[in-house]
Amino acid sequence: MNVYVRDLARELGRRGVGVDVFTRSQDEHVPHVLHDLGYGNRIVHVRAGPEVPMAKTELVEYLPLFLKEINRFSQAKGLTYDLIHSHYWLSGLAALDLRDIWSVPIIQMFHTLAVMKNRVARNEHEAESTIRIDAEKRLLREVDCVVAATQAEVAQIQWLYQIGTEKVVVIPPGVDTSHFYPIAKDEAKEFAGISQEKRIILYVGRIESLKGIDTLLRAIAKLIEDDVFRNTPFGLVVIGGDAKLSAEETNAEMVRLQEISESLGLGEVVSFLGKCDQDILQYYYSAAEIVVVPSHYESFGLVALEAMACGTPVVASETGGLAFLIRDGETGFHVPAGDVDSLADRLARLLQDDVLLARLGKQAAAYAKEYDWAQIADQILDLYGTLLPKTA
Repeated sequence: MNVYVRDLARELGRRGVGVDVFTRSQDEHVPHVLHDLGYGNRIVHVRAGPEVPMAKTELVEYLPLFLKEINRFSQAKGLTYDLIHSHYWLSGLAALDLRDIWSVPIIQMFHTLAVMKNRVARNEHEAESTIRIDAEKRLLREVDCVVAATQAEVAQIQWLYQIGTEKVVVIPPGVDTSHFYPIAKDEAKEFAGISQEKRIILYVGRIESLKGIDTLLRAIAKLIEDDVFRNTPFGLVVIGGDAKLSAEETNAEMVRLQEISESLGLGEVVSFLGKCDQDILQYYYSAAEIVVVPSHYESFGLVALEAMACGTPVVASETGGLAFLIRDGETGFHVPAGDVDSLADRLARLLQDDVLLARLGKQAAAYAKEYDWAQIADQILDLYGTLLPKTA
């Protein structure tokens, strides 16, 4: 979501559209106004409650203060806004009150849906609150327009929330193809510090059980058992979380995954690299033979799109937006979520067929260009135009 907001704001700036991105301050040492988006567009870190990270359910009580400080900022700067583009349910709730003050339309994006997350949650800690579900239902009824990433999200809104979709428009996220593009594998590996002889399978994303990383670990173990890598050095690289922290400081899911890795004898095979700067991810995507997205739920799957833009085939769970984004047998493969055997089978098929691997990679890069931000921003601007008052 952060990448989406940043890239859209930058693309809008290129077209002369002014954007202020309001977000709650989580660190008093970070300047409250940053010009990181270019073209005069800003990120405004709003003081609303303690300037530390907080749980989503705790943030609800600070929404009135968040709203008050946004309005104070706009008044102090003498600003008026033409439209609110809100992201996630919490910001959507603030947007409803700001609309009453500013008399401007709201476009809402959810990025993930609570009811869908609850359908695949494995325990109560992964379940989303009724507060969020009720908020999403309210937003679906009251905002002026909802942007969904895929037709799958439209169907989820219609059937799981029992709300009409007349106000829902499908516009997928974009990818910056000036940043994510195929890099020669030897150059990418050199930058990433990967041996030229080593073949890499890559995972990029948050470290949480809904992401299905345990399925990927078990699939790698099966590939080893089936002797797929007998003549080739290989490794699985996991980017996400922070592997430099101690076990006590690391989240429970990272500890669980590391324990699974050890129990499967993958200690020498798997590298948990922790968080990676978005500005260098393209080297890892290009260095990898395959990028795997084994999630149990993805509203879209931006990692898959970035990987394809770098010319790397993607093997992904056939769930949510991934079922629409990945073209099975053309830019990668679909597998049932949580199916170790199917995942191992598709990985083996690609790793044992260099011609197929190269063809899917080339097709993936060509396909990703259809999602270039220049084209996606055109669609967003057209949508803005339908909601803004017509001038004579």
